[in-house]
Amino acid sequence: MKHCVLIVILISTCFALQAQSSQQKVQGEAEVIVNIKKKLAAAKSDTTRSLLMGSLGLGYEGINTDSSLKYGKASLQLAERTGYPHFISRALAGLSGIFRQQGKFVEALNVLYKALNIAQQHDLKNDIARSYRRLGAVYFELENYTKAVEFDRAALVIDDGLQLKSNQIDHVFLADAFVRLNKPDSALTHSTMPKDTLEAIKTQFYGTLGNIYLKLGNNTAANVFYHKCYDSSLAKNDFGDAATACNGLTEMYLKLNNLDSAVYFAKEGFAFGQKASFKKEEMNAAGALAKIYDSTQPALALAYLKMADAAKESLYGVSTIEAIQNQISQEQARQKELEDAKLSYQNRLRWYGALAAFAGLLAIAFILYRNNKQKEKANVLLQHQKEKIESTLSELKSTQAQLIQSEKMASLGELTAGIAHEIQNPLNFVNNFSEVSNELIDEMNVELDKGEIEEAKAIAADVKQNLEKINHHGKRADAIVKGMLQHSQSSSGKKEPTDINALCDEYLRLSYHGLRAKDKSFNATIKTDFDKSIGKINIIPQDIGRVILNLFTNAFYVVNEKKKQQPEGYEPTVSVSTKKINDNVEITVSDNGNGIPQKIIDKIFQPFFTTKPTGQGTGLGLSLSYDIIKTHGGEIKVESKESEGTTFTIQLPTT
Repeated sequence: MKHCVLIVILISTCFALQAQSSQQKVQGEAEVIVNIKKKLAAAKSDTTRSLLMGSLGLGYEGINTDSSLKYGKASLQLAERTGYPHFISRALAGLSGIFRQQGKFVEALNVLYKALNIAQQHDLKNDIARSYRRLGAVYFELENYTKAVEFDRAALVIDDGLQLKSNQIDHVFLADAFVRLNKPDSALTHSTMPKDTLEAIKTQFYGTLGNIYLKLGNNTAANVFYHKCYDSSLAKNDFGDAATACNGLTEMYLKLNNLDSAVYFAKEGFAFGQKASFKKEEMNAAGALAKIYDSTQPALALAYLKMADAAKESLYGVSTIEAIQNQISQEQARQKELEDAKLSYQNRLRWYGALAAFAGLLAIAFILYRNNKQKEKANVLLQHQKEKIESTLSELKSTQAQLIQSEKMASLGELTAGIAHEIQNPLNFVNNFSEVSNELIDEMNVELDKGEIEEAKAIAADVKQNLEKINHHGKRADAIVKGMLQHSQSSSGKKEPTDINALCDEYLRLSYHGLRAKDKSFNATIKTDFDKSIGKINIIPQDIGRVILNLFTNAFYVVNEKKKQQPEGYEPTVSVSTKKINDNVEITVSDNGNGIPQKIIDKIFQPFFTTKPTGQGTGLGLSLSYDIIKTHGGEIKVESKESEGTTFTIQLPTT
């Protein structure tokens, strides 16, 4: 304990010297006040000037009471001129702080109840919280700490809900009140300084922490935080907080029986309390000095005791307490009146609701009666409309069937043209090798007549080779015909393992030659990139073939159209690639045509929507393709840039 006392004495001596140095440096106005005055000089609107004057009133609160009161009243006058409830409530709450510091609790409560009334009438949550917080501060000075906690908690609930940083001062006020209620542990839960602590609140945080640690008996920590509060107060010329810090240090040194330091800080606290017109701190300092001088200088002790008693009488005298009780009674009556008004309003709402419900029932009854009378007429009209709709629907179905058939026939025509071109090649080979073989047989007979057996055998070998080639190309033609027959047949609906790479390659060539059969001048670059690791996937080959053929046909169509518009410097290109991604296969068909305008890209899968000229497309190809892919549990997507090209991507499950 002796070591702790010595440490505290050494620390306090250092801080006292530092405080004297700091006090000597206090001159002129704080920087924050100077900055606010500059803004005030440049402000044009009454609302801005009201806010700035209110800030000046708060800034002067612990420095110069007269200036604080002057700017606080000016802020209220401007706020009342604007007529905005928020500014009026804010200005009234600001004035309460000045009155509270002066010990004019009646005036403080008066303006606070007005501020709260305005805030509640207009449901201004932030201003309600501010009024609660200030009411808590007044009750704190009145030493009704339980009531102070009640108001501070109410303010904290609102500020937390609004996520406002003003909740930091709510925590400080709660911590101070819990210290006075001899609950230092509860106070500590509210005294954690967050990283973004507002500079204006740090001083009060330091003072509160000093009070907590003093209550806990940790004099070393209390000494550190009181001096932080003291230095921070002097740096801001805030004599009110400086007086609070000095009185805290006085109490600490009295507990340590360090009378010299206690006298020093008690006199400092008394002087600062007078400068700030902080009646309660002035009273506390005078009381401490009277206690210290009681046994050594009775006359001086008596003088300070009289000053303490005078301050106490002005703060807590009978007339003051009666006036405060009257204020509280009036406010309680107002709150009860407000609750009664709310209850009456709710009752009126219920009554109006009942009337509205009754009126609604009458209206419904009337409507039902009228509807019943008109039911026969409506039924006749509906029957007529039904017959008309059925007739229209029948015509629509017939037209739709014709369009679907037209689309199928167009698709089949394009496929047939491609197949015809494909089958022509092996047939040409068959014909050519047949003619050559016939000539070779004639030559072989001639050689046999001459007795040239070896030459005849060589010719026979050539004939055999030609027959093998005829057989090869005949089988190729047979495969093409079978593929055409499979495509022309209706889908069986049964999935089977299919080589998707071969399917894409086959329909790519068929589509290309189909377009060339129509337009001999058409040429395009074809690019393929097939993933050989895919293997066979489980699909309905005829259906997926139709989808791929439709995409290839559209791609060749758009690049051909662009080539007609840009005959020079443009190379029509169609690309197809396959890729295995996890349990899916991705098929990508790209072209470098004119692309699809963004305003219609969302419509291309709709039935009967087409970008082709009238007579060249029915608008069913992509719609049918979309349905087929969805039936396979897959997905088809499109990306396009105008003037650059279009890419269709199909994703199909492998199983």
